[in-house]
Amino acid sequence: MSMIDNNTVLQALRTVKNPNTGEDIVQSKFVHQLKIQDDQITFDIRLRPQEQNLKPLLNAECTEAILNKYPNAKVLIQFVAENTNNANDPLPQIKNIIAVGSGKGGVGKSTISANLALSLVKSGYKVGLLDADLYGPSMPTMLDLKDTRPQVQNLAGKPKIIPIEKYGLHSISLGYLLEAEQAVVLRGPRLGGIIKQFVFDCVWPNLDFLIIDLPPGTGDIQLTLVQTLPLTGAVMVTTPQDVAVADALKAMNMFLLPNVNVPILGVVENMSWFTPEAHPDEKYELFGKGGGQRLATLGETALLGQIPLIQSVRESGDAGQPFMLKDDHPAIEPFENLTQAFITNLEERNKSLGKTPIVRVN
Repeated sequence: MSMIDNNTVLQALRTVKNPNTGEDIVQSKFVHQLKIQDDQITFDIRLRPQEQNLKPLLNAECTEAILNKYPNAKVLIQFVAENTNNANDPLPQIKNIIAVGSGKGGVGKSTISANLALSLVKSGYKVGLLDADLYGPSMPTMLDLKDTRPQVQNLAGKPKIIPIEKYGLHSISLGYLLEAEQAVVLRGPRLGGIIKQFVFDCVWPNLDFLIIDLPPGTGDIQLTLVQTLPLTGAVMVTTPQDVAVADALKAMNMFLLPNVNVPILGVVENMSWFTPEAHPDEKYELFGKGGGQRLATLGETALLGQIPLIQSVRESGDAGQPFMLKDDHPAIEPFENLTQAFITNLEERNKSLGKTPIVRVN
């Protein structure tokens, strides 16, 4: 009878990390068909096509981990190619990648992004937030992380950035790497390089959602993203006023270009009306009416929700305590309805459409 214990071997293998996610290889479901006979330990490691370069590293680290427990064991590892449909996906551990965009600044896109992400966390999902608004990163302020720096770990011989976790949300922002008052002065290629670092050099865990807070417009960052990641869909943010809708329409039409073809999951109308907190039944339509529905109609998509302009929404964001963290906040109910509509539309999209291909530029 073998003196080698199955659970002890698994415990040893749990010390070996998946360089792409930071999780151990047992949790990452790399290890299969573990068998022990006398002093021989055999198992398979299943790798996706984009992970084949990890073979030498994993072979060495798994063998060393087991021999530290059982020095006389014979370790036989077989590497098996796992057939998948996401061979070119740089983040296969993330189920849905959602871009949140707008045509112009000042419509509250970052507020919507942060609170949508936290609403999904509150609903039980595993969520990440990538702040792609490099010229004006808002997440350090909104998540109360202005003085926090992400850790860097050496994985597979390369330094990797670990997204910061707070409020159950994993996030990365250029603002975490700079002083608060430091200006961002970058040309297009460097902007694209930073976005690619946030994709390839960050250790994103297994997530249900990665929310990407885009800058306004249709510039270098948007183009880099659609050429780097298979976006599941986009959510457009506008205010009711005509000038915001006109700009948001241009941003939405970029996603709908035939060679981009990112589905629009819906429209969020922010600052739909002003409601004084002392008079919650009163509505003042400061920016007009119906802009969100017009944009949704033009994009043949749904109006996910209308979020009122409430002073405490601004105050909570400035204080690093997004309103979704407060159960009694007046914006909670419309935002929870918005989140449910978003999830419903996403489920319908995933039933009827396959994975969005990464844009190829010839």
